[in-house]
Parts: sequence; structure tokens; C-alpha cells
Amino acid sequence: MTQTITGYHAHVYFDAETEKTARQVCEEAARRFPVEMGRVHRRNVGPHPRWSCQLAFHPEAFDKVLPWLMLHRQGLTVFVHPNTGEELLDHRDRAIWMGEMLELDLSVFD
Repeated sequence: MTQTITGYHAHVYFDAETEKTARQVCEEAARRFPVEMGRVHRRNVGPHPRWSCQLAFHPEAFDKVLPWLMLHRQGLTVFVHPNTGEELLDHRDRAIWMGEMLELDLSVFD
């Protein structure tokens, strides 16, 4: 069975000291690219081990968004995963990390 990637999520992680930077990175990505900026969560949400902001985008934007994040993440950790409908695999086996690799709470997918 061939999986289809219907989109991507990039989660920009931050803490109280780096929240302003994370907002700036996410807002700039949303201005430059066809990216939907989600809420800025000042708490851990889902499997994410830190506060985060989600950037959602279609596969056609991947080759623009990822290189830009690589160069402009300003030291923040960014977790990128595809959306195929298989959430555990998408988060555990198919993800890309920029910066520190953190341990996700995969129990949310049980």
C-alpha cells in the first residue's frame, strides 16, 4: 500500500524566553509562504514536549518552507512531520528534526 502525504506540520518549539522569537519566525513563514499558522500554545499539546506553534502547509510548499526554516529558525527546535493519516508513524518514523531532538509523548496515539 502506497501512502499519500496530504500535507505537513512544522512545530516550532519555544519557552517563556524564546516565545517572541518563535512568534516572529512563525509569522514571517506565514507571510512568505502558503502556510497556515496555528495557535501559539503556552503549554504542551498532544505529543509535543514543549510549548509550540504549528505551521501547516501543502506538499507543494515543502521545498520552499523547509529550507527557509533551516536558515531562519533562530536556534529554535523545529519538528516537521507528514500527514498521511497514520499519526503514530508520521510522528515517530517519518519526522524531520531541526535542532535538538526531543522525546515526544507517543502515548497520545494509543
